[in-house]
Amino acid sequence: MKNQYNIFKYENKEMVDLLLGRKGGKTTMKIIDQLLYRPHSITQLSKVLKLDYKTIQYHIELILRIELVEHNNKKYGTLYYPTKKLINNLKEYEQIKKYLNEL
Repeated sequence: MKNQYNIFKYENKEMVDLLLGRKGGKTTMKIIDQLLYRPHSITQLSKVLKLDYKTIQYHIELILRIELVEHNNKKYGTLYYPTKKLINNLKEYEQIKKYLNEL
């Protein structure tokens, strides 16, 4: 699958790999979209996206690892929101999202 997205002149290779280099890229994209709309907890994301809590938690961990989202450090009801890194790469994110939606 990696060869299919070599057409991108990407600055953030990690984001491209996260969204296009994995089977769960569309789910990750849906989570990022919700967090761009407003901060959410994992429970809120689970309800809005109608996905299992553990599924959301897994994707959040991946997104946190490449620093596209951050959290408010509360133990219960932790809110996740976009980082400056994600905001600064929104144009690239939208390009990847458009490509992913066409697959």
